[in-house]
Amino acid sequence: MCSLLSFPLCFASTLRESLSDQLDLVDYILSPPLSLSKLSLSSVIKRFIINLNKKSELDFNPCSTLSPHPTSSMLQSSPWFLSYTTKLLFFARIRRLLQKKASGKCCGASDRFDKFRIEEVEMEKEDEKKEETKTAGMEERKTKETASPFMLQRSVKQLHFGSWEEKEIAVKEIRRLAGEDLRMRKSLAALGVIPSLVSMLGSEASDRRRLAVQALIELANGTYTNKALMVEAGIFSKLPKCDVIDALDELEKRDFAVLMLSISVLANTQLHIASSEILLPFIIRILVSDASMEAKEACLGTIYNLSTMLESIGPLVSSGVVHTLLVLSSEKETSEKALAALGNMVVPVVGKKAMENEPMVPGTFIEILTWEDKPKCQELAAYILMILAHQSSAQREKMSQLRIVPVLLEVALLGSSLAQKRALKLLQWFKDERQSKIGAHSGPQTGRVIVGSPVSQRVTNEGKRMMKNMVRQSLNKNMELITRRANAAGESSNLKALVISSSSKSLPY
Repeated sequence: MCSLLSFPLCFASTLRESLSDQLDLVDYILSPPLSLSKLSLSSVIKRFIINLNKKSELDFNPCSTLSPHPTSSMLQSSPWFLSYTTKLLFFARIRRLLQKKASGKCCGASDRFDKFRIEEVEMEKEDEKKEETKTAGMEERKTKETASPFMLQRSVKQLHFGSWEEKEIAVKEIRRLAGEDLRMRKSLAALGVIPSLVSMLGSEASDRRRLAVQALIELANGTYTNKALMVEAGIFSKLPKCDVIDALDELEKRDFAVLMLSISVLANTQLHIASSEILLPFIIRILVSDASMEAKEACLGTIYNLSTMLESIGPLVSSGVVHTLLVLSSEKETSEKALAALGNMVVPVVGKKAMENEPMVPGTFIEILTWEDKPKCQELAAYILMILAHQSSAQREKMSQLRIVPVLLEVALLGSSLAQKRALKLLQWFKDERQSKIGAHSGPQTGRVIVGSPVSQRVTNEGKRMMKNMVRQSLNKNMELITRRANAAGESSNLKALVISSSSKSLPY
C-alpha cells in the first residue's frame, strides 16, 4: 500500500526531471553548436532516452512491487512520448533548413553589399580626383595671377638694365606675357618696353633680332596704340639694309615681313614718309629674293595697305614697285594680291602713267584674262585694262595688236558675272578697231561703216565667223562641264551645287 501511495510522487518527480531534460534538449536543438550534425543530434536523443530510463529505474526500484521498470515501459509505450520525439526530430530538420537558407541569404546580401561598396568607393575616388584637379587648377591660376606682376616687373627691369643674356631672357618672357591678352600688351607698352625692343632690332646678333621681332609682333596684335608707338620709336630705321637682307634666314625674313604687315594697317600714321627711305626697298628686296611664299604674301599685303593711301602712291612708284608687282602678277601663286595692289595704284594719274610706260603692259593683263581657273584674277585684270584703255588711244592700239577682242569674247561667254560685265564694256570700245574715240564720259565713239565696201564686208564676215566659233566653244564647254558634274558623286551637296551653277554662262548678265 505504501508503495502504491508513493508511486504517484515518484512518477511526478521523474516526469519533472524528464521534462527538464526535454527542455535542455529543445534548447540544444534550437541553438546547437556549430559542429552539430544529423548524426550527433540523433545520438543526443538516444542518450536522452537512456538517461531517462536510468532515472526511472533508480526512482522506482526500491518501492516498486508491480513492475521492475514501470516508468521505462510507460514512457516507451506512451503515444505522447513518441509524438514528442517525432516533433523534436521534425523541428531539428526545419532548423537545419532555415540555417542553410539564412546562410545563403547572408552570403548573397554580403556579395551585393560588397559590390555596392566597391562602386561607392570608386565614385568617391573619382570625386576626390575631380576635386584635386579642380583645386590644382585654381591654385595654378592663382599662382599665375600672383606671379604675373612679379614676372612682369622683373622682365621689364632686366630689359632696361640687365646684361645681354638677361635681356634675351626678359624678351622671351615679354613675348610670352604679350601673347596672353590685350590688357597685358597695353601694360607692357605703358612700361616702356617697345623702344627697348625696337633698339634691339639693330643688333648684329640674329637671335636677338629674331626675339625682338617676335615680341613686337605679339605686342602689335590688336592694338593701334602699340603700332603707333613702334612707328614713333623709329622702327623703320632699324630694318636691315638691302645688302643684309640676303644674309637673313627664312624665318627672320618672314618675321620682319609679318611685323611690317601688322604696322601697315595704320591709316593715320605718316608711313609714306618712311616708306620712301627704307621700308619699300626692304619689302621689294624680300619680294625679289628667294624668300618663302608666306613672307612674299606678307610683303604684298603691306604694299596693298600702303596703296590705299593716295599719299603713298608717289613713293611707291618712285621705288620701282610697279615692275615688281607686274612680275609677281604673272605668277598664279601671287597674282591676286599683286593685281589688287596694281588696281589701287592705277587709279591716280601718276600710277597710271607709270604702268603705261612698262613694256609688260598690257600683255600681262591680257594673258591673265585667259586664266579660267582664276576668276578673281580675271576680274582684276579686266578692271585694270578698262582704266588703261579709257582715254588712251595708244593703249587701245596696243591691245588691238595683241588681239584682245577674242580674249574678251571668251571672258564675256565663260567668265564670272563681274568679269563678263567688264569684258562687254571693253568690247563696246573695240567695235571699230580703225576708228575709236573715247569721250570724257561715254567712252570711245565709233563712226558709221559704209555698207558694201570691201573692207567692211571682210571685217563683218570675220567677226561673224569669230562669233560663231566662240559660241560653239562656249556651248561645248558648258556641255562638258554639265556632263562632268553629272557623273560626279551623287551627294546632296554636289547635286545642289550642280543645280546652282549649271545655268548657261554664255549670257552676259
